[in-house]
Amino acid sequence: MAKKDYYETLGVPKNASDEEIKKSYRKLAMKHHPDRNQGASSKASEERFKEAKEAYEMLSDPQKRAAYDQYGHAGVDPNMRGPGGAGAEGVGGFAEAFGDIFGDMFGQQRGRAGGGGRQVFRGGDLSYAMEITLEEAARGKDAQIRIPSFEACEVCHGAGAKPGTQVKACATCAGSGAVQMRQGFFSVQQTCPTCRGAGKVIPEPCAACQGQGRVKKQKTLEVKIPAGIDGGMRIRSTGNGEPGTNGGPAGDLYIEIRLKKHDIFEREGDDLHCSVPISIVTASLGGEIDVPTLSGKAAIDIPEGTQTAKQFRLRGKGIKGVRSSYPGDLYCHILVETPVKLSEHQRKLLRELDESLQKGGSKHSPSGDSWTDRLKSFFS
Repeated sequence: MAKKDYYETLGVPKNASDEEIKKSYRKLAMKHHPDRNQGASSKASEERFKEAKEAYEMLSDPQKRAAYDQYGHAGVDPNMRGPGGAGAEGVGGFAEAFGDIFGDMFGQQRGRAGGGGRQVFRGGDLSYAMEITLEEAARGKDAQIRIPSFEACEVCHGAGAKPGTQVKACATCAGSGAVQMRQGFFSVQQTCPTCRGAGKVIPEPCAACQGQGRVKKQKTLEVKIPAGIDGGMRIRSTGNGEPGTNGGPAGDLYIEIRLKKHDIFEREGDDLHCSVPISIVTASLGGEIDVPTLSGKAAIDIPEGTQTAKQFRLRGKGIKGVRSSYPGDLYCHILVETPVKLSEHQRKLLRELDESLQKGGSKHSPSGDSWTDRLKSFFS
């Protein structure tokens, strides 16, 4: 049976570029790979995969492609004496595409090779929750925290082996830290399951560190909290996470900021909010009151007839955020306080005041009259 045209197999024209050929092959290889096709359609997919692989192997090599274009299959058949036959070399393009496709299919991740072929891995990141006050967040502070760390074992001096014994090369991977595994048609390099990429085994581990060569300690770290930081933000301390494997770089430490609940203020971005209770007399007659800020006291004028929920804004009395060029504002929310535990004399005075206010009509209680009018309209 005559072989199918290589260009037709890949679904590209004869003047296709190298990139178009490679792209088409990758698409076909991923679609028809045997590991992705099981059951009744597996045999047909396997044949299509083999055809696409052969076609790409020939068309990705400039010499073989030129021979194929001139002589057809006879030009690249190793059993025939064509210009491209008899063991023609040069499958670099195929190897390159092979690696790309393999990575797409299996999500292969490789560690950086260390000395002696061992796999080197970066250490994991650590997280530390730090609780600070609103004042500390506004002004910033220098703090000390204690975090877990590792130091070389003093008993085995970091070797991991019991004193008087030796570390040996892993017999499974011959000290390389990796082994070759078969994945369908492919040969896959994986981390050695015996030594886990270390390339060595410890027949008699050190009792002090259980063969790790290091022991867990606590270390004190100086941390600078920038002024204006907010809850939920993180500070990154490079290289203070878990140590790497086989000499790999250490991970990072992330310090997560949490704000303690404040007795007076609530923070909203760079702005601050607080509730300010005033007496019914001050609300009615007006006057000047003092309100707290993070930098001391501030005075605000309460106009006559102030109602509950009235808001006063003090510009620049909030917090200057870490990314802000100017501070936020302080919002004071007025809360008119109803008197409680009245004496009989006080009750009498309030009743007399109420009678006097009712005689004055809506001018003393505009909201009340408006509410009454709305109720009448609703029920009618």
